[in-house]
Amino acid sequence: MKRKLAFSIMAVVFLAVSIAGYAQTKPVTIVHWYWADNPKYSAEMQKIAADFNATNGKGITVVAQEYPWDGGAYSETLFRAVMGGGGPDTSSFKLTSTPLFTANGLLVNLDPYLAKWKDKDKIDPSLYETMRKASGTKSVYVMPWNTQILYVYYRHSLFTKAGIGVPKTYAEFLEACKKLTMDTNGDGKIDVYGFGMRGAKGGQEPWGSFIWARGGNFDDMTTPQAIQGMQDFIDLYKNGYAPPTAPMDGFNEIIANFKSGKTAMTIHHIGSSIGMVETFGDDVDAFAFPPGVGCWTSMGDTENVILNSSKNKDAAFEWVSYLATGKGQEMWCTATGNVPVSKDVQQLPFFQNNRFMKVSIEGAPYAGILPILDTTTEWINTIWPNTVAAALSGKISAAEAMKTLQKGLWGK
Repeated sequence: MKRKLAFSIMAVVFLAVSIAGYAQTKPVTIVHWYWADNPKYSAEMQKIAADFNATNGKGITVVAQEYPWDGGAYSETLFRAVMGGGGPDTSSFKLTSTPLFTANGLLVNLDPYLAKWKDKDKIDPSLYETMRKASGTKSVYVMPWNTQILYVYYRHSLFTKAGIGVPKTYAEFLEACKKLTMDTNGDGKIDVYGFGMRGAKGGQEPWGSFIWARGGNFDDMTTPQAIQGMQDFIDLYKNGYAPPTAPMDGFNEIIANFKSGKTAMTIHHIGSSIGMVETFGDDVDAFAFPPGVGCWTSMGDTENVILNSSKNKDAAFEWVSYLATGKGQEMWCTATGNVPVSKDVQQLPFFQNNRFMKVSIEGAPYAGILPILDTTTEWINTIWPNTVAAALSGKISAAEAMKTLQKGLWGK
């Protein structure tokens, strides 16, 4: 009798273990939405999903589905799908959409997952802080994936001609703008301007570095420190260290001016580096915007999120974490040339041997974004360029400009 009872207990235990084991390895399918800038990148994402499916060892299958970016309409497509009861388990994402999605309870709070994730410290803490600020909460709802960090392009030959080295401080940077403004052929006219200023739409990103370098920030742009940063920006133009067209210059103009030799320095990110090397070869290089009292540079971003509607959130986290610090991180950033967020991947030879990537990585810890508010889009598209144009032309003072910018963004 005792023997039969023992066998019965063993059978029950074996069955329970078998069921538990089955529950842990039961096949799970995760649907992931993404956008790709070209067919090459799309094919790479399919390879990444295939690698994850073959190596995760937990029975998780990712089905990666491409949707067009369509000038940002991707985010609207995702929002409508999820609000309608459909949509994916996970998705590529932009920080600017965070407030809308969190306000509607559509994103999984990643804090519990991050607290026990072994790779958490492989991502710089500043990135998590940027994710929190984007949500307007103390929690992380968005998993970092890859970035583009603004830095300063320069040419060795022009620095040699001006007799200067790479600026290490903000004060040295301002002085470099002055010394690099040169009459190179002795005809009494300026041939090279020290700084390629972007005064039109999009210029708010490099402009922000000036504000922070003086100790200002975007929360209160009317402080003496922020106003001084604005004054520095104005003075570069007023003193003739930037081209006369600067108030109207956008992306195409600052790149064309730099490539033609009209400007000695300009600010952009690694996305333009291939064209720079094609034009200048080894003569072109870059440095991180140098620190003053404070330090900030703009960050372009792409992240991933887990939707609250997913029935397989644990499996979904396995996937987005693989993209953040696993093989998927290396594969995507190698293919696209974007800056990896994983410290381990950043140290791989492919990234360390690229001088523009190294500078991007150097600037990453103090990179950030503008506040994401209902007013931000209009502020970027209209208020900032119009206000800065008025300030550069002398129609309003630095203090008046910053007061207008503060009210336009924050409403006060």
